[in-house]
Amino acid sequence: MRHGIAIRIGPIGFRIGSDWAQPIAALRDLYRGYPTPDIADFTVRLSAARPWRRWVRPSVTIGGDYMLPEAAPLPLAQGLLAAEMGMNLQLALGGRRYLLLHASAVERDGRAVLMTGESGAGKSTLATLLAASGWRFMGDEFALVDVATGAVHAFPRLISLKNEAIAAARAAWPEGRFGPLLAGTPKGDIRHMVPDARAIAAMDEAAQPAAILFPRYGFAPAIRAVPPSEAFVRLTQASTNYVALGEAGFGALTGLVRGVPSIAIDYPDGATAIDQVEQLWRAL
Repeated sequence: MRHGIAIRIGPIGFRIGSDWAQPIAALRDLYRGYPTPDIADFTVRLSAARPWRRWVRPSVTIGGDYMLPEAAPLPLAQGLLAAEMGMNLQLALGGRRYLLLHASAVERDGRAVLMTGESGAGKSTLATLLAASGWRFMGDEFALVDVATGAVHAFPRLISLKNEAIAAARAAWPEGRFGPLLAGTPKGDIRHMVPDARAIAAMDEAAQPAAILFPRYGFAPAIRAVPPSEAFVRLTQASTNYVALGEAGFGALTGLVRGVPSIAIDYPDGATAIDQVEQLWRAL
């Protein structure tokens, strides 16, 4: 491909190629300071479905080592989003080194809190707000659980903020680095935020899981314990490779839910959620 970049995010290396310069320029800007992998684990391709689509109503088809043939192309103006989706897709479909959980993660004192839930639950926003309160940001898309040790490895990619979460993150990080506003995407308005320097510098430092949270935004404050059986079912649904890992995935997931408490929290706003997490942390 005419334009390309290689990026390592935590233990995962990507090589991204594009028919257009714009997406690669955006990645170079937002991922500056990230290391380059010795050998990329996955390849992402941003290409035009037809040659003339490079110039006439240009649209980006996401490809790579793994593909979803039914995925619709995105307009070139959303090329950065296509690149991020491509990286996530490669890891989700091809990752076998770790148990992958669709979760955000933060760390303190060598211990990690995992947060997972349905889209719109607020896990990315909550991780961003906790990072502004002194926690180390480990990731907002995937938590990588080592199937041998149970440790959580950081994957601090760009933070994908949606709709009202954009304003909340800007208020919490007035000096933060943000990408362009991508309006009218399939998930509404999206803006990417660069994790803080501490998160990037410590991306090779794993942490032992201390708690699993199931947050829900927009509800009256509430906290309840989640039994291991319920947590197990929820996390199988949150994992993209649990079935593919077979016995190793089962062992990693059962070890996780047996070893750390699982807690559901409902919260109406970010300040309440931070107070709830700090309260739970003191009780661990």
